[in-house]
Amino acid sequence: MNLSAIDLNLLLVLHTVIEERSAARAARRLRVTPSAVSNSLARLRAHFGDPLVVRSGRGLVPTPRALELAPRLRAAFGEIAGALEGERSFDPRATTRAFTLACSDVDQICSLPAIARAFAAEMPRAALRVVSVDHLEASGGLGGGEVDAALSPAYPLPPGHHAADLFEQESAFVVRRDHPCAGRRLTRERFNSLRHIDIHLALGRGGIGNRAAQEMLAAQGLRREIAVTVPTFAAAAVVAASTDLVTGMPRRLADALAPIAPLVIVEPPAPAMVFRMQLVWHERTHLDEGARCFREVVIAALREPRSQEGRNQKRRSIKKTGKGKERSSRAS
Repeated sequence: MNLSAIDLNLLLVLHTVIEERSAARAARRLRVTPSAVSNSLARLRAHFGDPLVVRSGRGLVPTPRALELAPRLRAAFGEIAGALEGERSFDPRATTRAFTLACSDVDQICSLPAIARAFAAEMPRAALRVVSVDHLEASGGLGGGEVDAALSPAYPLPPGHHAADLFEQESAFVVRRDHPCAGRRLTRERFNSLRHIDIHLALGRGGIGNRAAQEMLAAQGLRREIAVTVPTFAAAAVVAASTDLVTGMPRRLADALAPIAPLVIVEPPAPAMVFRMQLVWHERTHLDEGARCFREVVIAALREPRSQEGRNQKRRSIKKTGKGKERSSRAS
């Protein structure tokens, strides 16, 4: 059947008449006249070749054909009502929706356990899907329609993106446990003489953190001679553990790997780099209530606790400026 051949408002009339069992009550509910309801029923009878409802006593009784249609109409209009209600109808504890988060393998190891626990507690029937930075890039980024949010080092937001700060992470350099440099602070000359493992997370290219690290090292007169390039921090750790190569990684990953990998942290000849991590999402999901609830779960799981004074200062700042915790950049 070609849906354009029928006025769908007629089906709403039939759905309401079946529920009310009265043309007059259906008219009041639909805010139309009883004659409008009668005319709609006449058109539907001609379309289906069936009376649909017949008078019985002081009410209307549906025919077998109408009873067959009733549950389908109820389900269809229930879905439409839910779509129109949107925010008011979302229940995080009842939803079976799937949410997708993109992050590097560092956060898959260090952040995902906390996110998964919070997600299971707050959205017990929903599904969490985690994808790599590679997948995020290949699927068109956050605007591509597949990924709801991403964990990322802070960076200038492109138009149409939003972000919330999460925590700061310090970088570290690691070598195998019996490396000649183990237990020693590296001089600038020694650092520059070592050969390094580089990590390219995004489709074989250095990502935001990689570019920031390159700039920070150059500003401190440090350089890396790259011997091996890998797509994950875990691969870099495995290679470092079995060679004389050195690699950089977030210190929290180095601490997580310490009990299971023969790696040690070596102190660089300059202060450790610090990266601010954030949750980023696109304008297309910004107003969606389900996506907002999902973001709140991730933020609550990962955001660093502030001191009471810090929280009070934040509240005063919000009250004074009218600004919240999220940053955004929209296309003009």
